[in-house]
Amino acid sequence: MSTVDAAAAAADEAAVAQTVGLRVELTRSGIDVVDDLNLDLYPGHILGLVGESGSGKTTAGTALLGYARTGATIAGGRITVAGHDIRSLSPARVRSIRGVTIGYVPQDPNSALNPAIRIGDQLRELLDQHRIGTPAERTARIAEIMPAVGLPGDPAFLRRYPHQLSGGQVQRVALAMVFLPRPQVLVLDEPTTGLDVTTQAMVLSSLKELCADFSVAALYVTHDLAVVATIADRVAVMYAGRLVEMGPTQELFRAPAHPYTRALLQSIPHLHRPYRLTGIPGRTPSPGNRPSGCRFNDRCELAEDACRAEEPQPVAVKTDHWSRCRRTDALGPWDPDSRAGQDTDPDRERSVVLTVTDLNIFHGRNQVVHDVSFDLAAPEVVALVGESGSGKTTISRAVAGLHTQRTGSLHLQTDPTGEPAELARSARNRTAAQRQAVQYIFQNPYQSLNPRRTVEQILVRPLEIFGIASGRAARERAAELLDSVQLGEGLLRLRTNRLSGGERQRVAIARALACRPRVLVCDEVTSALDVSIQGSITELLTRIKNKHGIGMLFVTHDLALVRTIADRVLVLNRGRVVESGLVAQVLDHPRDPYTQSLIAHTPTLTGAFDASGSA
Repeated sequence: MSTVDAAAAAADEAAVAQTVGLRVELTRSGIDVVDDLNLDLYPGHILGLVGESGSGKTTAGTALLGYARTGATIAGGRITVAGHDIRSLSPARVRSIRGVTIGYVPQDPNSALNPAIRIGDQLRELLDQHRIGTPAERTARIAEIMPAVGLPGDPAFLRRYPHQLSGGQVQRVALAMVFLPRPQVLVLDEPTTGLDVTTQAMVLSSLKELCADFSVAALYVTHDLAVVATIADRVAVMYAGRLVEMGPTQELFRAPAHPYTRALLQSIPHLHRPYRLTGIPGRTPSPGNRPSGCRFNDRCELAEDACRAEEPQPVAVKTDHWSRCRRTDALGPWDPDSRAGQDTDPDRERSVVLTVTDLNIFHGRNQVVHDVSFDLAAPEVVALVGESGSGKTTISRAVAGLHTQRTGSLHLQTDPTGEPAELARSARNRTAAQRQAVQYIFQNPYQSLNPRRTVEQILVRPLEIFGIASGRAARERAAELLDSVQLGEGLLRLRTNRLSGGERQRVAIARALACRPRVLVCDEVTSALDVSIQGSITELLTRIKNKHGIGMLFVTHDLALVRTIADRVLVLNRGRVVESGLVAQVLDHPRDPYTQSLIAHTPTLTGAFDASGSA
């Protein structure tokens, strides 16, 4: 059954869960976090709820469980789940429904598991607590659900503790726990964020099959539109606390009818074609700071005076597809290929800045990287890709001198006119010029910057350490660095706790640029960010690479992003390079079975289109 047919079939069924005019507001001020939210969930079908951070997705999802975070309250509207009017029930009755009638899978599955209790005991305890079945029936349920989520149900596996499982196994145990009581409704809050593509594909496949087999209605909350294209029957797009568009998955991706939806799609890379990514200017407005009229008007190129004056009403686009935009007719046809770029020219000249030869890396007595050799030119991006544990980050840390247990040689050209020199294992033992030439941008922007320092202090420090500038000249240079990463000078006086994740990552990039590096090591720098911020960061890195002639080592598990940002790619499996070459050659004509598997498991927007894959 196609996605459109599935959505039409769902519309003929009675919704098993529903919100009508839902309003969640801040308790003290009465300012809305989510307003006028109408959702319908149907048995056996998945509704994808997408939007940037701060759009209200998680708040909407948890409201279905009758829950609002501290400082907020469910102030209006109706919530029904399997015939229960959630808002009219006592707190004790609502708690008895959670985990049985409606289940919840959090973003971090470890938060749902007790690290001190074995997996099997936790599964049995769940059934015991809710008094589901006889002891024999409970054992039978566990034996049935474990293979359904792709895990062994033998006693040896069930005796394991959570820390003895991989991230993917922990996530699938969380799925087993939530499906054990046979719920009718399921809320999933970014359950595959942070997983590598192969593990993510396994979890998504298990989830889709379980929802269909047990007739579970699911709300899938995420910012990853490619995942939604793979798994959802319908998609709801949320912005600043309100739904702005909803429709069948194929229809919405093929003909997006709201400027915000189109802007999100323009931030998404494509696996089989290089696309120029663009971020959305500005940021999602917080509760209390939302503009009047259309809430997207201050970021929309098509906004006019009427958009600022009046709240737009939903406009029907097609059957079961609507958009909350008064200028839907002015959007014109959607052409995803309008942002298509060019693959790297295989005949271009290369000026090598870093050479890695026969690199072997160890963790204690265990060898984790084997005989890796490659070079990096400037300007150029070389991507390191592979599943978790493949050695990507370990190699990048060895290049930066942060991991010292290694053999082999690393040669760096610190000056375009000079000769390459070998790098010492430890950054402490390298020359000042070498430390300055190799800069590392960490994955988590919330942990890589000192929260006690202002942005100005963070940027001025490396300028002073390497003798680039001091005093007034350093402060002026700090302002120039912020401008180079498209941030305003006003941020200089702020501490990093006042910044969004995207702004923090830009500050981290500016700090690295302050050193005038020859090589930037980017370790999963977009994995924790929204797709719109990922698009703007990717666009920024590409511009920096070309403007400053920098070579970048880009660590990621996102093959679609590799197609957009990288020139060459190394595919790693268990610490060995199994395939390497120009990005277009490797992704379009993979030779190694491991590379073929990674590509096959990468979510793409093609899943939202028709059978031919055309948009």
